[in-house]
Amino acid sequence: MKNYVDLIGRTGNEVKTTNFENGGQVSNFSLATNKTIKKQDGTKEQKTVWHQIVAFGKLAELAQQYVQKGELINVIGEIQYREYDDKEGVKRYITEIVADRIIFLSPKSEPIAED
Repeated sequence: MKNYVDLIGRTGNEVKTTNFENGGQVSNFSLATNKTIKKQDGTKEQKTVWHQIVAFGKLAELAQQYVQKGELINVIGEIQYREYDDKEGVKRYITEIVADRIIFLSPKSEPIAED
């Protein structure tokens, strides 16, 4: 069994990086993927899904340096689920993609070919 995710999309925000006292770091950013859905009446509708991406260590540093808003990238990693209690004591759940690889695919001005 394997937890494996391979996403191609455009970054939705600037990378936010946190540095830890022990020298480690984590970077976070969002990634939008699109899917065209054919409706019953024959029209097509584009759906966008937002994914939260997390990178640790050297990959976090590289993401901070090179990933910019609007870029077309390929993120390969795994799904991670976690939970926490917010300030009001309400349990919150987060689904995110922990990146193992980030591949730059094209400048943001280049269109994406779709099916």
